[in-house]
Amino acid sequence: MEKKRYYISVQADTILANQGEAAYEFEIDATPEQIEKLQELFEDKSDSADGTYLKVHALAVPYHHDVENDAYDYYLREIYSMLHDLGTPETRRHIEEMGVLSPGS
Repeated sequence: MEKKRYYISVQADTILANQGEAAYEFEIDATPEQIEKLQELFEDKSDSADGTYLKVHALAVPYHHDVENDAYDYYLREIYSMLHDLGTPETRRHIEEMGVLSPGS
């Protein structure tokens, strides 16, 4: 299947087909199936963020000992990994400079 250019905002969890629709951070080239998978990852990240909301206000559990935070971090790394794989050279370079794919980050 043929790939098409998409404009992605991780912050807003958006996948845009047209560059001028809204602000975005990354450009990728992807098939419709890959876009569907990315959308699922955004939804999983959002669902896991909902589980962390109340815990933000309760300081009893450190961030690094919280299963909900682990899930959120996992989906965020999966998103960045997919964006890196599908990204333009500039997108790949930017994600590499962010250091979000390295172990322990």
